[in-house]
Amino acid sequence: MIASLRKWFALFSVYLKDGIAYRVNGVIWILTDAFTMFTMPLVWMSAMGSNSIAGFNKGDIVKYYLAMLMVSGFVVCHFMWELAIEIKDGQFSAQLVRPISVYQVYFFRNFSWRIVRMSLCVPFLLLFMWFYRDTLHGATFNWSWSFWLAMLLGHLLSFTTVMMLGFIALFVEEAMALFEIYYFPMLFLSGQVVPVAMLPMWAQTLAKYLPFYYTTNLPVDIGIGRVTGDTILTGLAVQCLYIGLTFGISKILWVKGLKQFSGVGL
Repeated sequence: MIASLRKWFALFSVYLKDGIAYRVNGVIWILTDAFTMFTMPLVWMSAMGSNSIAGFNKGDIVKYYLAMLMVSGFVVCHFMWELAIEIKDGQFSAQLVRPISVYQVYFFRNFSWRIVRMSLCVPFLLLFMWFYRDTLHGATFNWSWSFWLAMLLGHLLSFTTVMMLGFIALFVEEAMALFEIYYFPMLFLSGQVVPVAMLPMWAQTLAKYLPFYYTTNLPVDIGIGRVTGDTILTGLAVQCLYIGLTFGISKILWVKGLKQFSGVGL
């Protein structure tokens, strides 16, 4: 256990320094997400007028996107692009000879970047709260254990899903097009563009049967108080179920994919 902890700390330290070294790139990536979170409340408030939509009033919609800006920065993983490139170019061979699981390497590689990203995101969160200070006046959030647990499980679910997608590159030469297809349902059914509660009923039902809702929208709904009681426990249980399912599929792809990995590009 002590040896494993040392390896984990070493990985985390190396990739944390790497993330800090390229923090300008991080700010650029954050700007793309922050722009959506800043502008969407204006769109919805204009559409609402003096009414509400799907149970959201103006204060609720601002709370939602504020929470989403924070949650998505930590939860959502995108490293399948890097994984696919490394597999295609042969760099992935280096992972096979390391005295540590490839899952652990990519977990701490991604987790360290999530920490850097969250720290870089703080100024944008403060700017958001200042810009919408009148609408947020008196707003309350549920920062209970269930929110933090849901956010952690959402991150693990996003991680195992991305690992599963990345390992597809062991079977196909060009996996990038598949990743592009993944982003369309992910962005909408995870609530990053529009709250799932505002989608048509068929889309809401679809979102609850797919893992996307349980990555970001569930933690946000818990944080702003739209999900309470036993519904929280049900949501946490579904998160665990999908983590186990996506991890299991990724392990199958990993074992079978290694048999045909040739390390082309070395």
